[in-house]
Amino acid sequence: MHILLIHQAFAALDEPGGTRHHEIAQYLVKRGHCVTIIASPVSYLTGKSGDQIAAEEQQAGIRILRAYTYSALHRSFVHRIFSFLSFMVSSFITGYKVKNVDLVWGTSPPIFQSLTAWALARIKGTPFLLEIRDLWPAFAIAVGVLRQPQLIAASEWLEKFLYQHADQVVVNSPGFIDHVRDHGAKNVVLIPNGADTRMFDPHAPGDIGHHSIDIPGKFIALYAGAHGLSNDLGVLLQAAAILKNRSEIFFVLLGDGKDKPALQKQAQDLALPNLKFLPPLPKNEMPAALAAADACIAILKPIPIYGTVYPNKVFDYMAAGKPVLLAMQGVIREVVEAAGAGLVIPPGDPPALAEGITYLAEHQDEGFTMGTRGRSYVKKYFDRPDQAEKFARLIDDLVDFDKV
Repeated sequence: MHILLIHQAFAALDEPGGTRHHEIAQYLVKRGHCVTIIASPVSYLTGKSGDQIAAEEQQAGIRILRAYTYSALHRSFVHRIFSFLSFMVSSFITGYKVKNVDLVWGTSPPIFQSLTAWALARIKGTPFLLEIRDLWPAFAIAVGVLRQPQLIAASEWLEKFLYQHADQVVVNSPGFIDHVRDHGAKNVVLIPNGADTRMFDPHAPGDIGHHSIDIPGKFIALYAGAHGLSNDLGVLLQAAAILKNRSEIFFVLLGDGKDKPALQKQAQDLALPNLKFLPPLPKNEMPAALAAADACIAILKPIPIYGTVYPNKVFDYMAAGKPVLLAMQGVIREVVEAAGAGLVIPPGDPPALAEGITYLAEHQDEGFTMGTRGRSYVKKYFDRPDQAEKFARLIDDLVDFDKV
């Protein structure tokens, strides 16, 4: 079977960013399928163009085609829309030339690339599988990025159109199921976010990206991921300011995003000797970085709709055997609490975050136990090979049904 994935934000294991799709694609190739991915040469995490990336490449049997993308992801909302639309058009042209396709797989966000996937599926006469990784445009409206009534109406129309015309909808969080069904999706399956526990060794020596940090004997509280509007990292900086006099506690923020320069300025204004920003790492270097941490932080703005998400980073933290400081509510809280994998604190509350970090610094044996429980829970319920097998069976059934 030949599977065509349209994914502007695709990241391979040797690139920064979420690698769910690369991991699943590798599994599909091992099962004998052919996978072609049309991706952007512009990093969705950093906004930087990878000019060194060839227009076509092969990685572990996966064919990756890079389609032109206007490089403006970290500028204004309007420029981001131009970036999305440019990839929508160029990926359609690139995808039209791909022959002998049996299934077209679209993923959102950004939602525009899923319109390309739908169009290619209809032209090629194949099933259209739509994967929902967050609820766009609902998230953009909730944070105030999308305000214009005409754009909101057009975005919501596109969302419903895609849900209604998908042969199969896959969501990566149970919190999305009611929303997509209420907006027209018919066949909905949950294949949740998770992690490959085989990638992580809790007992391995730590190495935060070969960066020299003078923190021997420190308790390291690590945040790894996007530095964007939704991530509420200003709260983390305020918690670090509260703990300035706790010299044994050190914060590391690993990653990139549109808000990183402003956050660095805020940290400078707060004069934080206990905090350091580091650039993003490829996924294959993240296990060593997480091994260097004593606790890991996951945080989002206190907006109700964010309670629907299953953040990738939480599963990576748990797979690495680290206690989680979770400043979120909703369905991911249920996972952390069921696993006994960390502390849940109110989002948007710097003193509560500082208190949680202090507790884990003072009770490191308990934190170790939390990490061990979290890793076991991910292995049992959210291990990537199990998810990949479920995905493989789903597409087998979808293509077989279409041929009947």
